[in-house]
Amino acid sequence: MKYLLVLAVVLVAFWVWRNNRLTDDAQAKKPATRKQPSPRSPTVMVACRHCGTHLPENEAIQGRQGAYCSTEHRQLSEGAGP
Repeated sequence: MKYLLVLAVVLVAFWVWRNNRLTDDAQAKKPATRKQPSPRSPTVMVACRHCGTHLPENEAIQGRQGAYCSTEHRQLSEGAGP
């Protein structure tokens, strides 16, 4: 009788484990319904006229001769005062 009770507990435990594993596998195969991020438009990159470093156009400092990465480089290249 004791062995039948142990066998029943083992079978129930195996059944619960198997059902949980099958449920996890089904959820893993389910396609993801995440929202796709909207593609951003590409950013225009420009090179600094002094050092050649590339940076986004909206972060560049415009000078008489072109775009620069910093006011120091603009001043050095153009000889402009502060």
